[in-house]
Amino acid sequence: MSGTDYSYDEQGQFFPFFVLTVVGIITIPLTYNVLKPSSDPGATAPRIKTDFRPEHADLIDVQRKAQRRKERKLKRILAAVAGWAIMAFMAYLIYVTARTIPKIWNPYDILGISDSATEKQIKSHYKRLSLKFHPDKIRPDPAKNETVEMLNDYFVELTKAYKALTDEEIRNNYIQFGHPDGKQSFSIGIALPQFIISEGNGKYVILVYAVLLGVLLPYMVGSWWYGTQRMSKEKVLIESANNLFREYEEGISEGEIITAVSTGVEFRQVLKGDKAESGLNKLESRILAEGTATPLVGGLSVKDRTKLEDLDEGVRRKALALLWAYLGRVELDDADLNQAKIEVAPIAHALNSSFTAISLAFGVTAPILASYRTAQNLMQALPPGASPLLQLPHITPDIAKAIQGDSKTPLLVQQWTNLSEGHRKRISVGKGLLTEAQYQTVMSVARQLPRLQVEKTFFKVTGEKFIIPSSLVSLVVKGRFIPPGSNNIPQVNELDLEDVDADEDDLDAILNRPRRAAKGEKAPEEVKPVQPPLAYAPYFARDYSPRWHVFLTDSKQGKIAVPPFTFTTFDKPIFDESGKPTFNMQTLKAQFQAPPQAGEYTFVMHLICDSYVGFDAKMEITLVVDEASKAVEIEAEDEISEPDEDSLAGQMNALKTGGISSPPPQRKKKKVEVSSDDESNTDEEADDTSETDTDTDEE
Repeated sequence: MSGTDYSYDEQGQFFPFFVLTVVGIITIPLTYNVLKPSSDPGATAPRIKTDFRPEHADLIDVQRKAQRRKERKLKRILAAVAGWAIMAFMAYLIYVTARTIPKIWNPYDILGISDSATEKQIKSHYKRLSLKFHPDKIRPDPAKNETVEMLNDYFVELTKAYKALTDEEIRNNYIQFGHPDGKQSFSIGIALPQFIISEGNGKYVILVYAVLLGVLLPYMVGSWWYGTQRMSKEKVLIESANNLFREYEEGISEGEIITAVSTGVEFRQVLKGDKAESGLNKLESRILAEGTATPLVGGLSVKDRTKLEDLDEGVRRKALALLWAYLGRVELDDADLNQAKIEVAPIAHALNSSFTAISLAFGVTAPILASYRTAQNLMQALPPGASPLLQLPHITPDIAKAIQGDSKTPLLVQQWTNLSEGHRKRISVGKGLLTEAQYQTVMSVARQLPRLQVEKTFFKVTGEKFIIPSSLVSLVVKGRFIPPGSNNIPQVNELDLEDVDADEDDLDAILNRPRRAAKGEKAPEEVKPVQPPLAYAPYFARDYSPRWHVFLTDSKQGKIAVPPFTFTTFDKPIFDESGKPTFNMQTLKAQFQAPPQAGEYTFVMHLICDSYVGFDAKMEITLVVDEASKAVEIEAEDEISEPDEDSLAGQMNALKTGGISSPPPQRKKKKVEVSSDDESNTDEEADDTSETDTDTDEE
């Protein structure tokens, strides 16, 4: 019985294969992760063009660049490059080793004959080779650097191979055991260099294994698990989310939400160490100073001031003070404080997203609307109730107050731009107001803001004329992007307000996927979603892509009826190549299940943009749910018809009647079905729409 031998890779023949495989398993997926397109909508979105630079723009730019570096996955890029370098080196070693390792002596290869050749074929082949390569027959070729010794050695190899194959015992050994000497001991090759397992090195190998398996692997797994468990879906710490949950109240205001987000544990990273309390007195004295346009410079109400002063000194109190300094755009005359003021805004924005999710879980309308308005305020650096005109460059609180005049209702950006040119300039340009150059910059930015104006809303069920209980209903919102100050706005094309169903046999359209070309047909161009410009938020230290939220509320109960559907891209261009608005009709759809009982249900539809103040829409809309039996009866009556002349039934009828008379009316029975995919038009419900109301007050 033959033994088993273990051989190590003394010549480095197999070790490169081992390393190449292990590194490749890690490097290839890592490379895909690095090269795949970013899922962030803001990665490739256009930007609003302006030369306006806010105060401390250098600090804002530094933080934006730091965030971009973080999102570039620098560590993963370096790891992928190192992995490919190691793989290339291993491939080189494999190539070099393959050229230097001697091949196993094989008589078939030497003779250049198949392993299945018969003895007669081997003899015949050897005879031809001996006639060609016998030393007495062949002469060295100087062009090939051949010598007599080389030719003699080659002929000897041929003869040895021939003898090995013509001997019956040796040939059988080759066939059965793959070796001329018969069965050999079983050898297992280990792809490790011998120096690793050499005597005296064992303790170092054990140490390496202990570090890898006992320290590094548990640390990596633990870090991953702890990271997933300590963060919520909104990318905030679970501890912070718990704090926000405790702060939730049904009547919470925007100022109180600002106070609530100051409980976030994330602020400890920005305000760690001595930063927690240093400069707090100076900071509070600035934001609580008497203002000209508002009672307090920071925009706090009396209740907000009381909550700030009731807090113990520490991270939370300073974070809250910095947030009010950011919202009020208060100059702090301190580089560290100004930097911290800019850093806390993105943290508060993320925490407010978590608070929005908590509010949605409770389903009460008021806190949800307040959280969306807080997101707008944080994006635009505006305190609650501030003038929406402050979103535009060069406009200060004093200028906004002068433009607004004696009106107690804040003037929206679109309302200001809709004023006549002469009147708008008269109240906006002059001493203590905007200069002519600043006015032109303001109007240029306003005409680039993506304000979505609702033109029509209605409900529908795909492929049906009626909405029956518990069917899958689509809320269809038709609107156009009309930036403030736009001129030559075309009239609405009534055909654009319709929502036509896909053909019954168009499966691609029904499933909302790209249409595949038929055989012999040119493949259609892929329709890519259109991204809106990044939010114009010069004081916010992040690039952010606007989001539009559509949801329905029950004004009587003050509850959410249909949770928000969020839209970040659109199906048609918003601006053309020259930057002018296209006024294309956009379609937003939100699907939900109809109520289980027939009747008329009145909802309030909200369309909210989370990046701009005053661009929201709000309107009442009625959902009419018919009895299923009534819908079947009416549809059956509407569908009484003669057989189509082009159909088989129509042709048979023509043969029977001679093409003169028609057969008795036939009822086509139609089974009422509910589709779960695309939507169709419901003309009967077009009258349920109303004009867009930009008032976003609570119901």
